Amino acid sequence: MFWSVKRYSFAPKIIHLAFNYHVSNLNMASEKSKILVIGGTGHIGKLIIEASVKAGHSTLALVREASLSDPNKGKTVQNFKDFGVTLLHGDLNDHESLVKAIKQADVVISTVGSMQILDQTKIISAIKEAGNVKRFLPSEFGMDVDKSSAVEPAKSAFGRKLQTRRDIEAEGIPYTYLVTNYFAGYYLPTLVQLEPGLTSPPRDKVKIFGDGNVKAVINKEEDIAAYTIKAVDDPRTLNKTLYINPPNNTLSMNEIVTLWEKKIGKSVEKIYMSEEQIFKSIQESPVPFNVLLSINHAVFVKGDQTNFTIEPSFGFEASELYPDIKYTSIDEYLSYFALGTSLNT
Repeated sequence: MFWSVKRYSFAPKIIHLAFNYHVSNLNMASEKSKILVIGGTGHIGKLIIEASVKAGHSTLALVREASLSDPNKGKTVQNFKDFGVTLLHGDLNDHESLVKAIKQADVVISTVGSMQILDQTKIISAIKEAGNVKRFLPSEFGMDVDKSSAVEPAKSAFGRKLQTRRDIEAEGIPYTYLVTNYFAGYYLPTLVQLEPGLTSPPRDKVKIFGDGNVKAVINKEEDIAAYTIKAVDDPRTLNKTLYINPPNNTLSMNEIVTLWEKKIGKSVEKIYMSEEQIFKSIQESPVPFNVLLSINHAVFVKGDQTNFTIEPSFGFEASELYPDIKYTSIDEYLSYFALGTSLNT
């Protein structure tokens, strides 16, 4: 989910909404937190900033000077300015600028990429020095790394997230961990095929990991962003894990393929990969596909996303906490491709 693989987004334009924050019977805060996003020019970071603004939060983005001169990121930064985001110039490697930025926020959300996960120790250090942060949401955006049985090379990648979690807890920093599971924009356009150059779900044959009956969770990125912002001021999610496991997005590979077959009106050939074949493919595939294959093994063979019960002692399921969010189902998402709908609409 964090590597350079083609993805799709159906994000609408950000709209400015001003609405009152409803105090729940759980005595939620009456004022919305100021949110600082670090890594906001990335794929999920942009969507979280949009969701924060849309929800009426005062939103800040830490921006490196290099981003301003980058053609793509520069445009993104300009978009932030256009819809009212406060831009703070700084860098993970500039401790003073990091502390200064963090002092202006109540909540810090990190959306840095996989190669910067361990750099979050610098964010933790700055949060500790600033002393004002009510909650930190580190860059997770995947499965629960505390409950993963992933083999290498995914095991080492998840280990970096585990270390970040332990560092946060050791420093006594209030947190919420986000278990978002799979990004729809990475996986649904190809039905999890990981085939280079594939831009829409195959209509002739598909490879299926294991027996195809293990359930996985695949969520649209805009929905992930909306759930993330919902959690920042919710006392129920403080020092807990928020799992985004909505029922209509929790399906087995066989179920997903069946949905697709119904949409295109024909059956597709199913090629089932044994665990031994998957291990062989992991060994023979280059980066990043070997990482993605090992993640798929953990999800579709070992069931790492769905083989445990979410207990209030450690976390909550997002669609149960926030039923007002109308998430996009896997079924609805696949309809874009079956109907040939433009991905830009």
